[in-house]
Amino acid sequence: MSPVIEQGSRVTLHFSLQLEDGSVVDATPDQQPASLVIGDGNLPPGFEQQLLGLAAGDERTVRIPPEKAFGMPNPNNIQRLPKGRFGDDVALEEGLVLSFTDAADGELPGVICRINEQTVEVDFNHPLAGHHLVFNVQIVAVQTP
Repeated sequence: MSPVIEQGSRVTLHFSLQLEDGSVVDATPDQQPASLVIGDGNLPPGFEQQLLGLAAGDERTVRIPPEKAFGMPNPNNIQRLPKGRFGDDVALEEGLVLSFTDAADGELPGVICRINEQTVEVDFNHPLAGHHLVFNVQIVAVQTP
């Protein structure tokens, strides 16, 4: 009997992640499967839950709501920063993704959502926050812990 996915399993898989309109957000190429350990934080818990109990050769397509994926957008994660904080070498435009440093010296991506004369609004929400996602997965191999 083939091992099934449980907490701590090393899983090799092919996947695609799509928005509800069919736009592909992320996917593994056909020749290059991804590998991860269930519970290591690489996938949100709502995705990992869908993998539990599957074995090599299994396929599944599921719709994952925002609450179980990347959450809902938080208005507190939109910050107004002084325009002068950005160097003259940065061509500011809406939709531009920039890297910022958080309080713990970690890297934090932010998307410019509005530019005014004196301020720039930056959205630090995950880009997929608020989206229902379609998760297609094909399990290649499972190693139990």
